Amino acid sequence: MRLEAEPVGSDWFDDNVPCTRACPVLTNAGRYVSAIADGDDELAYLIARMPNPFPSICGRVCAAPCEAACRRGSFDRPVAIRALKRWACEHAGVESAHAERLWRQAVETMPRRDERVAIVGAGPAGLACAHDLAAFGYRPVVFDAADRPGGMMVLGIPPYRLRRDILQAEIRAILGLGVELRTGIRLGRDISLAALRDEGFAAVFVAVGAMRSRDLAIPGIELDGVLRAVDFLINANSGYRVDLGDDVIVIGGGNVALDVARTALREIAAGGTQPTAEGVRSPADGVEAAATVTLDVARVAMRMGARRVRVVALENRQEMPAHEFEIEEAEVEGIEILHRRGPKAVLGSTRVEGLETLDVSSVFDPDGRFNPRFVEGTEKRLACDSVILAIGQTPDLSWLDPADGVQVTRGTIFVDRDSLATTATGVFAGGDVAFGPRNLIDAIGDGRRAAASIHRFLSGEEPPTARPGFRRMLPVTVVSRPVLGYDSVPRVEVPSVPSGRRIGVPEIELGYTEEQARLEAARCLKCFLNIELEAGLCILCGGCVDICPEKCIRIVPVEHIDGIAATLPSSALVIQEDYCIRCGLCVERCPTHALSFGGWSEASTGLREIEPVGGR
Repeated sequence: MRLEAEPVGSDWFDDNVPCTRACPVLTNAGRYVSAIADGDDELAYLIARMPNPFPSICGRVCAAPCEAACRRGSFDRPVAIRALKRWACEHAGVESAHAERLWRQAVETMPRRDERVAIVGAGPAGLACAHDLAAFGYRPVVFDAADRPGGMMVLGIPPYRLRRDILQAEIRAILGLGVELRTGIRLGRDISLAALRDEGFAAVFVAVGAMRSRDLAIPGIELDGVLRAVDFLINANSGYRVDLGDDVIVIGGGNVALDVARTALREIAAGGTQPTAEGVRSPADGVEAAATVTLDVARVAMRMGARRVRVVALENRQEMPAHEFEIEEAEVEGIEILHRRGPKAVLGSTRVEGLETLDVSSVFDPDGRFNPRFVEGTEKRLACDSVILAIGQTPDLSWLDPADGVQVTRGTIFVDRDSLATTATGVFAGGDVAFGPRNLIDAIGDGRRAAASIHRFLSGEEPPTARPGFRRMLPVTVVSRPVLGYDSVPRVEVPSVPSGRRIGVPEIELGYTEEQARLEAARCLKCFLNIELEAGLCILCGGCVDICPEKCIRIVPVEHIDGIAATLPSSALVIQEDYCIRCGLCVERCPTHALSFGGWSEASTGLREIEPVGGR
């Protein structure tokens, strides 16, 4: 067997911390999780907050790509990183007794500048961009068509998943940095890119999202009772009652489809079976303020006999793009999911009476591309009162003027993927309008990247987060584990409200107790720590090889390693990082102290450095 020597550089160390690398804003997940395990919640919060102006929001609704990448998942199950972020935020974030103090402590502000920057869209991408530009000293002005900031965080995410007081607190903190907000102003109706330039804005960031629902080209789509997901969620989350009837079918298999289904249950339970005088409003008409939001109810409709919500999905359970935990929650709440069924026609004369479906033989072609195939002659009719389409969203680019010089590709604004610059000088774009619907954390990452690019464009300088020499290896003491046998501790499930008691509660997921949070955090393998070898002290005794519980350390002849030329017979100590659980036994066992722990100081610590967490 031959091994290949890998060059050790900063990229290798970043890749070796998979949770951080998977996060679009490069959050040091392992470090704040380890801080929680050590009982230092304030430090945990600061680490989570530095690269992200919305830690409390992400602690509740982030898609958590860090968990999918977590190396612990290759041993048993990944660390519950998102739930642990929520724990840190509840004890040190905007919803805690510390209010905005620690949130602001994580912001390093630069001297004020004269340039104003226009940001169109007060969603996660626009507000994240405004946050960083304000920190860089600029005067950002945020425009939004709605009557309140937040974009789809407030209009699309149901209150049972995200408390509105927490959302408002983090937005209020961003505005407190000196960000000006102008609501009720729609791009293409009230302002244009040309007008913004004439008003003296030095640069523009477009982050208007993807607010238009995709349609289906099937008969009956025009019937009364066919709703679009975005329209429905905006109305429901704004407090408007929607005429759904008692039996609702949602078409789609993604997270939005399940949000629609779960919200539909709450609409039915709230008595939302009569249309308002205004009727169902479209995002293009704007959203008016409402005194109430949808009731936080789950199972009421299911306890009332015929009242039910079904999801018709092309995919089987494994193929569904929705996250597994969302599917599980929907099923707990009594929602039926009909797999491998595709819509053929909406039935009815003037109003919806049912949906006709066909069986699906396959969803993807042999190359993995979305190309569903249906089985003719398998028609089934499902009676229902309403049909809600949740098959995707697309940006509304009707506001673009050819004179703007902004190029469009495949229904989105074309941007340079690194700088987010459009084809028009001084105009940047990000979030869903540039990349199509993605996760919340992706939009936040776009906003921060856009702010850095705008800073370079206007000043010719690198932002503080990109300064040279920021990443380096720092010495760390031998890691101490707060929980013995951490490598065998099973994942601690996040407590939630029982399905039969979800009436009137603000949130379904309850979060960890202190004991649960410390125990779950102790499961982290601390991938930000690396074993370092001082070759001059190593005597190749093999003590580290013998004691390693995962057998990830070996001594091999150098000639078996590609990329290393040996003039004399010699041996090398090889460590397989993917299998290392950072137990520290090899460091403790080494008789010559040739082995030690080093903590990688990644580029993701935001606007200033924090000492690495590695044990005490």
